[in-house]
Formats: sequence, C-alpha cells, structure tokens
Amino acid sequence: MNRNWLYVLIGGLIEVVWVSGLKHASSWWAWLGTVLAIAASFYLIIEASKRLPVGTVYAVFTGLGTAGTVLAEMVFFHEPFSPVKMLLIALLLCGVLGLKLITDKQKEAEH
Repeated sequence: MNRNWLYVLIGGLIEVVWVSGLKHASSWWAWLGTVLAIAASFYLIIEASKRLPVGTVYAVFTGLGTAGTVLAEMVFFHEPFSPVKMLLIALLLCGVLGLKLITDKQKEAEH
C-alpha cells in the first residue's frame, strides 16, 4: 500500500471519529476534537486526491467512513445489531475494495 492510500485509510478512520462527534459531542473540548478531526481527515483526503483519482479516493473515503461509523455506533453507543446492516456493510466494503483494486491495476497498466 502506498502512502496516498494510507492517507485515504487514515482519513476514513478519522471520519468515523468526527461523524460520531457530530452526534455525541456535548462539551467544548469534544466539539474542538470533532473540528480537529474534520480538518485532519479532509487534509489527508486532499493530499491523496492530488495523486490518485479523486472519484475513487472519495468513494473509498466515504465507504470506509460509513462502514466504520455504523460499526462504531453498534460497538460504542449500543445501536441495535442487524444482520442486514452487516450484510450491506460487507457489500459496501466489497465495492470499495473493488474500486481500489481496479484503480491500482489501471495505474500499473499505464506504466
């Protein structure tokens, strides 16, 4: 995995933090952490988008953030578990992984 995809992965994980922060922040320091997490995740995505296809970067970023947020809400905030949710998350992650693999193969073909 190259550095730019690592930026996307870390940015997606940080997205989980700030999305949860938007819902659960209740003090000024929690809101400050949420704002800092937003800035950090977008910085990483902007940097990755300079060197990778922006559509793929955004799809992977939002897919990881969506799946991570649903899982984090179930684990940390006791949202109800649903087998259908888990199936849909797995389907989403398959699409995200497929986009990344296709992008890597297209890049290799160009060289």
